[in-house]
Amino acid sequence: MQATKVLDSQLTVFETLESEVRGYIRSFPTTFVKAKGSTMWDVNGKSYIDFFAGAGALNYGHNNQKMKEKLISYIAEDGITHSLDMGTKAKATFLTNFNEKILKPRNLEYKVMFPGPTGTNTVESALKLARKVTGRELVISFTNGFHGMTLGSLSITGNSFKRHGAGVSLNHSMAMPFDQYLGEDVDTVDYLERFLEDSGSGVALPAAIILETVQGEGGLNVANADWLKRVEEICRRWDILLIVDDVQAGCGRTGTFFSFEQAGIDPDIVCLSKSISGYGTPMALTLIKPEYDIWAPGEHNGTFRGHNLAFITAIEALNYWENDDFTKEIIDKGLLVDEFLKGLVSKYPELEGEVRGKGLFRGIACGVEGLADKICAQAFERGLIMETSGPNSEVFKIMPALTIDCETLKQGFAIIEDSVKNSLTN
Repeated sequence: MQATKVLDSQLTVFETLESEVRGYIRSFPTTFVKAKGSTMWDVNGKSYIDFFAGAGALNYGHNNQKMKEKLISYIAEDGITHSLDMGTKAKATFLTNFNEKILKPRNLEYKVMFPGPTGTNTVESALKLARKVTGRELVISFTNGFHGMTLGSLSITGNSFKRHGAGVSLNHSMAMPFDQYLGEDVDTVDYLERFLEDSGSGVALPAAIILETVQGEGGLNVANADWLKRVEEICRRWDILLIVDDVQAGCGRTGTFFSFEQAGIDPDIVCLSKSISGYGTPMALTLIKPEYDIWAPGEHNGTFRGHNLAFITAIEALNYWENDDFTKEIIDKGLLVDEFLKGLVSKYPELEGEVRGKGLFRGIACGVEGLADKICAQAFERGLIMETSGPNSEVFKIMPALTIDCETLKQGFAIIEDSVKNSLTN
């Protein structure tokens, strides 16, 4: 009882002084004071296994030791922190390393743009550039897609609750059905293609098609490789730019560094943020095929597009990708998660569950209304942080750090199973 009083006292400041817009604190009602690897601790000393990873911003865990050491050393030496888009040694080293360790081994050629420090910043820049390149206004997105909370990004986001928050009309966009949105027997690319072919469809030729290969916030919907290839073919046929939003699914979350690698597609623009800095420091990139890099100097800018502290940790994060070992490790851990989730669905048919996802980006869609939220709340009480996704919060999502050890992963599994049992019986 005393611990509850301490907890309530610690939360009072947020209730009193912070806006009602706060969200995650309502799901995880405690005050955190420390984090390391895949564990967080609150003011009462209670530990929590983290299956949330900063919504995908902490793919390498909390306070990654090597990144922390590099960051502390850089700060101690009075390294440049803020520089807008001026040249710095930290930026030059990051660009060189990104090109040598990520782009060249994948036979990818992109110019790197620093649009601002968040996911929605890179999406906004991609939309703006696609319209500038093509001279067209419309952008086609997909059902249940999520691309950010600023107006341009919201216009191509599917969630009605988030769209309503804009308070104004969201224009120059159109949603098409994502892979399997109309059922397993319907290839939704046929639907898209028919709209583009038919001059009476009312759909103008778009500047771009934007998609996530795995829809994280939309419910862990995975596009299959053939579907992605067909979308790319349509873009090539009609001279439409293909934008892949890899803000959450990228940086190794699905196994490979880019989520689209296994499909063998070649996007014109790629949006990265979240874990590109490696440490949770704000950073975003917009990768642009050189022929489309037609910006005038300063035509798109932002005060914090030269965040050198993020460059320092990002340089260290790229070392994980010097060979294929890390990818193999992620895939193996992902299969452990998949096996566990399939076991849950089989053991507890009352879940009415469907296993979804890819890599270390998986979960169960529950057919019972409100059940996923209940399971996540129960898990938090037992010492595990996990969030829901999907248009109705129907999916509970396992998204730990990619560096999590198997023992901690299995400890988290045990908590989830206890939470499922309790939620189904109470």
